[in-house]
Amino acid sequence: MAENFLRIAFTPSVLAAQRSAYGRSQGPLPEGSVDAIGPDERAFVEARDSFYMATVNEAGWPYVQHRGGPPGFLRVLDAHTLAFADVRGNRQLVSAGNLAHDARVALILVDYPRRARLKVLGRAKVLDTKGHAELAAQLLPAGRVERIVTIDVVGLDWNCPQNLTPRYTEAEVEQYASTLRARIAELEQRLASRTDDRS
Repeated sequence: MAENFLRIAFTPSVLAAQRSAYGRSQGPLPEGSVDAIGPDERAFVEARDSFYMATVNEAGWPYVQHRGGPPGFLRVLDAHTLAFADVRGNRQLVSAGNLAHDARVALILVDYPRRARLKVLGRAKVLDTKGHAELAAQLLPAGRVERIVTIDVVGLDWNCPQNLTPRYTEAEVEQYASTLRARIAELEQRLASRTDDRS
């Protein structure tokens, strides 16, 4: 359920914009519990090889960063916690610095071939690897781990597929292409055998 996500997202200004555009608003929603990561969300999260994470700096400016790794590098630890290994990058540490000031994050995870996306709101913590060796070992990233980021999830929302252009990885294209190549080879063989029969 996306109830807590919508409670957080539908601020008075958002509700006013909805009323102005559509003559009514979608809230306010009554108070309730935080959204939980269920089996569908877990499978979706752990199949992703990238996501986008937004943080906010002291001046109120948002910063969006792409994070990537092997499928499953973003792990579900429990019904309310995500984690990933922060490997060496460009050494700017913008997200890490922003999180020291404001722990709130927004994530967007996309499955482009299936045109599905999941939005996540949470509070992140940046942990050093020395004090959390067991967790670091669980994450098993490809690269030098400098930090661990955990996210206490407070809201989840499955977003509509509208305007999501399907995109495919090289491995996905190869999987489809190999099926087509096998079918072409089969048809060529049939055609060749018919030609031989007529000779």
